[in-house]
Amino acid sequence: MGSSIIAWKQLLLNAMESNTHLKHSSYMQLATIGTNGKPSNRTVVFRGFQDNTDNILINTDTRTRKIEELKHCSSAEICWYFTDSWEQFRINGHVDIIDGTNPDPLKLQQREKSWFASSVRSRSQYLGPEPGLPRLNEQTQPEISLDPSIGPVDAFCLLILEPDQVDYLNLKSNQRLTFRSHLNAALTKSWIMERVNL
Repeated sequence: MGSSIIAWKQLLLNAMESNTHLKHSSYMQLATIGTNGKPSNRTVVFRGFQDNTDNILINTDTRTRKIEELKHCSSAEICWYFTDSWEQFRINGHVDIIDGTNPDPLKLQQREKSWFASSVRSRSQYLGPEPGLPRLNEQTQPEISLDPSIGPVDAFCLLILEPDQVDYLNLKSNQRLTFRSHLNAALTKSWIMERVNL
């Protein structure tokens, strides 16, 4: 058992680098706890880390079921598998929901930053019909035009997952590590790494 300065984040950055040629390497699964108490899972896109932290950014629509689920229980887990390097990361933590009604100006600034970091095509999805509802007709949806200089629309929401436990599995080297965060005496977050059996 030993202490590490976000060693799992470096492992993740390395995995992303060695799998960067694969378009799907930025996709990960986000599992939440449904309002009915059952697991709920979906694929989301990694949008980067929040500034100089290990917090993971995910863009989503405020109208999706995961928002209701995260308001009910903020615990979530990411499962991210890199097919070329045979590495799996399970990242457990709590999710902060940042929509347009958030009272914190710094969080709203982060939301706006994430909005403008997305492509115009990605941003225009938030102007479409409500996700998950039945489609009313088979007609093609009208073309949505979005002014690229306008800030986040109401449906745009930023999720920030703050990890507190990471399980790392490398199937090529048969190595498994767990990382657990704790607050030290100075109330700053640090990580403890442990090698575990597969």
